[in-house]
Amino acid sequence: MPKPSGQVVLITGAARGIGAETARELARRGARISLVGLEPDELRAVAAELGEGHTWFEADVTDPGSIEAAVAHTVEVLGGIDVVIANAGVAPFGTVRNHDPRAFTRTIDININGVFHTARAALPHVIERRGYVLVVSSLSAFTPVGGMAAYTASKAGAEALASALCSEVAHLGVAVGSAHPSWIDTDLVREASSDLRSFREMRKALPWPMHATTSVEKCAKAFADGVERRARRIYVPRAIMLMHWLRNLPASKPVSWLMRPTLRKLVPKMEREVAELGRSFSARNDRLQSK
Repeated sequence: MPKPSGQVVLITGAARGIGAETARELARRGARISLVGLEPDELRAVAAELGEGHTWFEADVTDPGSIEAAVAHTVEVLGGIDVVIANAGVAPFGTVRNHDPRAFTRTIDININGVFHTARAALPHVIERRGYVLVVSSLSAFTPVGGMAAYTASKAGAEALASALCSEVAHLGVAVGSAHPSWIDTDLVREASSDLRSFREMRKALPWPMHATTSVEKCAKAFADGVERRARRIYVPRAIMLMHWLRNLPASKPVSWLMRPTLRKLVPKMEREVAELGRSFSARNDRLQSK
């Protein structure tokens, strides 16, 4: 089993949250990190924290030329790529009925197309080193929740893309995995909870293990362990594995019947709160998407 010591790991969405913490954890294990994202000041700060032997590059995963430049920079500075973690993602607010079409389309562009552009650009170098691709999906890929249609659809698509890619490159010695974190204590989740009371109430109404919150440090450790194992799937927390194998349960008639009173109350409330908020993303992500 290959260890990350000395390996080059490119991580998208690495300026903060899961991406930045995974970079720290892998760097502690001896990996050399290429931090890629949209926030140059934060990327520069994380790279400085990691110390010598790491690099960063400002890039937009929805722009093929931009992510290709980030890959080229990584290869030039660090000598190649062993592992790529397609982590960049956004989670907008809103129901299908009232969703801002631009926000929905932007979510698909980042969360699915961004994975495709990242994997495609890095694959020649990962194949050369018989490396590993990790696509960050979500618990939401197999447990759809009202008010998160764009996120759920995009993360289910990302999981499917990872599965297809796995079958395409196995004969080349490349392993592919998908990660399925539940609620992680990141800026993204905290900002959504702060913006929408209905979001907080929705989370509380979900059954175990769907409502559990995991620290970003524990999530990063699980990701780094998965990189070491070249894992096919990573669940955070591990109990999420149960929901994967029971993935048809949330859409079943008994569960729909049990959740109906809660959703009848919370979905209209969320629609009103999003309308009053006047935006579909958290304040920070809204600024980034408008660049």
